[in-house]
Amino acid sequence: MNLEEKIVYTLNKIRPYIQGDGGDIEFDRIEDDGVVYVKLLGACIGCALSSVTIKMGVESILMDEIPEVTEVRLEETV
Repeated sequence: MNLEEKIVYTLNKIRPYIQGDGGDIEFDRIEDDGVVYVKLLGACIGCALSSVTIKMGVESILMDEIPEVTEVRLEETV
């Protein structure tokens, strides 16, 4: 499994929890420095807690499971 596949696999494990609140998450890209960009969709767009979801949830899990990940950032959805 390559790095992007590992990220998508891990996000798919997190996805049901986000969907439970009416939202969703989508992998956008990973930069050479290990920064992962994701998009939040549905009810998560504009949610005041989206930064907490990213930092305390998604980033924590991705960094624990995939050592190459150094940070997770939210790619703003237009």
